[in-house]
Amino acid sequence: MQVLSEKYTEEEILKKLRKKLDEHRYIHSIGVAHTAVSLMMAHGHAMASEDKGLREINMAYTAGLLHDCAKCLEEDERDRLCKKYDVELTQMEKDHPFLIHAKLGAVLAKEKYGVTDFQILSAIRYHTTGQPNMTLLEAIIFSADFIEPNRKMLDCLPAIRTEIYRDLPKAVYMILKQTLVHLEHRGQPVDENSLKAIEFYKKFA
Repeated sequence: MQVLSEKYTEEEILKKLRKKLDEHRYIHSIGVAHTAVSLMMAHGHAMASEDKGLREINMAYTAGLLHDCAKCLEEDERDRLCKKYDVELTQMEKDHPFLIHAKLGAVLAKEKYGVTDFQILSAIRYHTTGQPNMTLLEAIIFSADFIEPNRKMLDCLPAIRTEIYRDLPKAVYMILKQTLVHLEHRGQPVDENSLKAIEFYKKFA
C-alpha cells in the first residue's frame, strides 16, 4: 500500500499524524485505514483491473489514515485554521463543533499532508455525517470509521460487520440508522447531510 501524497512518504505521514493525534485516535486511524483497504478489496475493482484496483486500495488507505487528522486540535488552533483556510461552517457545525474536524480535515489533508485527489478529500469531508448517494470511497471511509476493530463493541456491530462485505449500501443504511438512534437518545440534533443520507439509503434496507 502507498500513501497518495505529493509531498510526503508514508513514513513521514505517520510521523506527522503521531504528533497531531493522541494515542487512541492514532490507533483508530490505523484501524480505519486497514479496514478501508479490506472493504475496497471486497467492493472495488481489484479483481477486474490491477492498475485501477491498486489505485483504489491506495486511495482507501490514504483517506483512512487521514480521516481524523483534525480531530485532536485544540479549540483555538481549530478556529485559527478554519479562519486561515476560509472553511465555511454551518450553524449546525458552530453549535456542535465535533462535526468540524471532518470538513477541516479535508482541507488539512491537502494543505498539510500533500493530498490533492478530490475523491480522497471528499471521503474525509463526509466520513462523519455521510451524504446521499456516496461514492464508493466515501461509503467505505464512512463505514470503516464505524466498524474498525478498535471501536467499542456495540450490539449492532456484529451484524453490520457481516453485512458490509455482502451489501455495502445496506450496511451504510444500518450505520446511519444506528447513528440516528444514538443521537436521538442523547438529545442531539442530526446533521442535514445525515438526514438526507438516511432518506436516500433507506431503499437498500
